[in-house]
Amino acid sequence: MSLYSEIVKDITEKISTMEKGDKIPSERQLCKDYGVSRTTIRNAIGQLVNDGLIFQIQGKGSFVTGKDDLKDNLSNYYSFTQRTKLRGMSPTSKIIDFRVKKASKDLAKTMGINKMDLVIEIIRLRLADDEPMMYETSFIPYERFRNISKELVAKKPLYEIFEEANAKIFTVKERFSVANLTKKIADFLDQRIDSPSLKVIRKSYDFDDNLIEYTISYARGDRFYYETSYNPR
Repeated sequence: MSLYSEIVKDITEKISTMEKGDKIPSERQLCKDYGVSRTTIRNAIGQLVNDGLIFQIQGKGSFVTGKDDLKDNLSNYYSFTQRTKLRGMSPTSKIIDFRVKKASKDLAKTMGINKMDLVIEIIRLRLADDEPMMYETSFIPYERFRNISKELVAKKPLYEIFEEANAKIFTVKERFSVANLTKKIADFLDQRIDSPSLKVIRKSYDFDDNLIEYTISYARGDRFYYETSYNPR
């Protein structure tokens, strides 16, 4: 076994005894501990990241992903773009509305911000092979994401924009329910009014538990479903 492989194996064994969110030693400390170059350590860390055992936050270090996240990677938890591609279809988004506005009392309470704080509201129609699949409204704190523009959202997936802004999603809270489509949303989805849909309310947080996004989605009930599996004990 090569020295590189031994380092990866040793760190992996140590990670198995750690808790989700625990920070592993810095690159400098690992170089000292193993007596190797920084290049070797960076390659080892890169392997651990690819294996889903750790994740990195720029300027803060590397952290343990956690056993639960090995089963469901949060970076892929609800990515319309990635899921559509996995089905062999072409994902696109049509921006229906993009605006910066003051948060209402109810929205501020939901997002944990002050009333009248600015938020970015993005309403998008998500399509697969040009077929409308989901109507989505996202609210994002303006102060943290001033660089987000309509043009940028039109070019890149929202989660990719978050990561480029050093806002990696760490915790996701979702609530699922069945809802009938209003006339406005039904028209966008080419459905009949009051057709059933899967309503998903999602809040995404960074490592420091700061809200990154608050999103309400309506997915076509005839095309979307969620499947879970477990081992009864």
